[in-house]
Amino acid sequence: MALRLIFMGTPDFSVATLQALAEAGHEIVAVYSQPPRPAGRRGLEMTKSPVHQAAEALGIHVRTPKSLKSEEEQAAFRALDADAAIVVAYGLLLPKPILEGTRLGCFNGHASLLPRWRGAAPIQRAIMAGDIETGMMVMQMDEGLDTGPVALTQRLAIGPDMTGGELHDAMKEMGASLMVEAMDALEKGTLELTPQPEDGTTYAKKILKDETRVDWSRPAREVHDHIRGLSPFPGAWCEMQFGSKPERVKLLRAQPVDGEGAPGAALDDALTIACGDGAVRLTEVQRAGGKPMQALDFLRGAKLEKGTVLP
Repeated sequence: MALRLIFMGTPDFSVATLQALAEAGHEIVAVYSQPPRPAGRRGLEMTKSPVHQAAEALGIHVRTPKSLKSEEEQAAFRALDADAAIVVAYGLLLPKPILEGTRLGCFNGHASLLPRWRGAAPIQRAIMAGDIETGMMVMQMDEGLDTGPVALTQRLAIGPDMTGGELHDAMKEMGASLMVEAMDALEKGTLELTPQPEDGTTYAKKILKDETRVDWSRPAREVHDHIRGLSPFPGAWCEMQFGSKPERVKLLRAQPVDGEGAPGAALDDALTIACGDGAVRLTEVQRAGGKPMQALDFLRGAKLEKGTVLP
């Protein structure tokens, strides 16, 4: 007997879980997603979220409230008469009446090994911190920030050169299968919940624009982790001088290498940049308005001569 589920999610990361639950035979009675946002060059087009579009393709009714705090919205949620709600990167806080608005509770697919990296950006923060392991967890939600008891865990190694985008793609598929497993156990009454440990808590705050710029004074390993953690989105960056004006260049991939010099100094003509300790060789970059390109292709159209110091 399938469960009656409400699904709550917004970005591409959430789509795989929505589709997997539907394919597993569960009845998705409604999907909640963030409202359509302005898009396009002029911001005049209203674009539905990836989850919104996926739900419509599945023929599922979509709701896009700006808030869940009103009694009207909470009553509408309860009226769906769902067994459980599934939350994957939804983007709105769930007030207590929503958390208690289904028969069995709300379950969150979270991309970290809780209690490490509670919060908004666990994938990027894990890589930026140099973590060598992460994982997906299914937890039952409570009123805290990712503090509820954990039901299922699947671990995943973070390769030394893995980017945020690569980890994102691996974890969204892992999260989808893990949530299907959790709902199967919930349906059978065999889902066990374990409180999170008190030790080891860290918070994955939202990535802010002012922290995406590369700080060349940091050690090469930290610069490398910063670049790959933010690749491809939102993207670490630096400024390079081409002609009379500096240009912002997004840095997508790099390799730590031996080298010594003033932080930010180009040590050769092949995009090897000195850091506070050691150096990195930039291997994939993207000029403003352009496409990602390998370093050799980039250097055919732009030169960064040895001795140039990047700010």
